Amino acid sequence: MSVGDFEQEHTVRTGEQGTPVSGPRVLVAGASIAGPALAHWLRRRGAEVTVVERAPELRPGGQAVDARGVAREVIGRMGLDAAVRAACTDTAGAHTVDADGQVLETFRADDDGGDGFIADIEILRGDLSRVLYDDTRYSVEYIFGDRIAGLTQDTDGVDVAFAGGERRRFDLVIGADGLHSELRTTVFGPHERFLRHLGQVLAFYSVPNEFGLDRWLLEHQDQESGRSALLRPIQDATRAMAMFSFASADFAVDHRDVAAQKRLLRERMAGLGWLTPDILAHLDDAPDFYLDQVAQVVMDRWSSGRVGLFGDAAFSSSPMSGQGTGLALVGAYLLAGELAAAGWDPDAGFARYEARMRPYVEANQEIGRLNARSRDVPAPDAEPRPDFAGEWFTELVGRAINGVELPDYAEVPDSAGPAGSGSRLPLA
Repeated sequence: MSVGDFEQEHTVRTGEQGTPVSGPRVLVAGASIAGPALAHWLRRRGAEVTVVERAPELRPGGQAVDARGVAREVIGRMGLDAAVRAACTDTAGAHTVDADGQVLETFRADDDGGDGFIADIEILRGDLSRVLYDDTRYSVEYIFGDRIAGLTQDTDGVDVAFAGGERRRFDLVIGADGLHSELRTTVFGPHERFLRHLGQVLAFYSVPNEFGLDRWLLEHQDQESGRSALLRPIQDATRAMAMFSFASADFAVDHRDVAAQKRLLRERMAGLGWLTPDILAHLDDAPDFYLDQVAQVVMDRWSSGRVGLFGDAAFSSSPMSGQGTGLALVGAYLLAGELAAAGWDPDAGFARYEARMRPYVEANQEIGRLNARSRDVPAPDAEPRPDFAGEWFTELVGRAINGVELPDYAEVPDSAGPAGSGSRLPLA
C-alpha cells in the first residue's frame, strides 16, 4: 500500500466503538520482528502507527529464533501464544556430532523448563514476522518498498521525507531497522561508532532435507579452526535450515554483496568435513541466503529528541546470545508502555524505557560476548575460553532470561479486544 492510498483510507479508520482514532502518530522503520511487535503495543496504547519497510514484502525464512522466560510472558499478553506455537519448528532437541556423525552431546527442548539451548518456543524469523504482521495488518499502516530518506525534528514533531517522494509529519519516529539501521546512521552517526564485531561470521540458508532430519538439530563444531556447520528441521519436512559459522578477526564484505558473501563462505568452509560439502552444494540455489558478521550495537543513548531506536538497531546482542528476539518482544512492550504512561512525552518516555531495559540488554550482550569468545581459534597468547560451569554463569543466564520487570501499565489505555484478537480494530 502506498502512503497516499493509506491516507485516503485513514480518513475512515475508527476505533472499537466506532469513534475516530486520534492518538499520537508514530512512524516505525522496519517490518521484521521488532517493528510489528512494537506496532502491536503502540496501537494497543492508542497510537496511530505507520510501519515503513524498504523490502517489497515480508522476507520469509531466516534463522530460527527463540522466546524464553519473560519474552514468553509478553507473547501471552499479546494474545498470540497459540498463533506463535502453531508456527514453531517443533524441534525436539539438538545433537552435537563429530566429523563422522557420532553423537557427542544431547540437549532437549524441555531442558531447563523450556528455556535451555533449544527453547520451548523456537520459530523461524520469517514465520514469527508473519504472525506479528497478520496480527497488526488491519489496524496499522504498512508501507513496503519504501524507506525514510530524510527527517527534520522540532519541539512538536518530526517531518519525514520518504524515498518514494511523499512527505509526512509524525509525533515520534522509532527505528527498528536492524543491525545496519539507516535511521541510526542518519540521526546518531556512522555504523562504526556503534557496531562491535565479535570475531565471528554467520551464514544460513534453507536446503532440501536430504539428510533425514526428523525434529532433531545436528551441529558439528571444529574447535581447532573455530568453524561449525549445523542443520535444523523446520515445519516443512521436505526442507531444512543450514547454518555455518567461522572465526574472523575483521569483516570487510558488504552486507548486500551476495556473490562476494557466497565466495567467502565457500573459501572459509573448505575442508571442514561432516556434511559440509553436501550442504554447500545447494548454496547457489538457496532462495533465502544470509551472511553477516556477528556483532553487537552498543550506544550510550537510544533516543534523540523525538527519534528513538529499538531492537537490534539500538542494542543488538548478536545471534550468539540466543536472545535477540526476546529483547525485541520485551522492548516493544516496555517502550510502548512507558511512552503512553508518560503521556507520549518523548524525553520522559524514552528515558523510563531505557532505565528499565538497559540492565536486561547488558546481561544478554554479556552472554553473546562470552559465547562468541568460546568459539575463538586457540592461540598461545589468547584469553582462556570461558568456563560456563560456575554459579556466576547460572546467575547471568537468569538475568538474561528473566531479569526485567513487566509493569501492568494499568494507568494507560489498552485497546485489546477479546483474548487472541491482538490489536485488530474494525475499519468503517
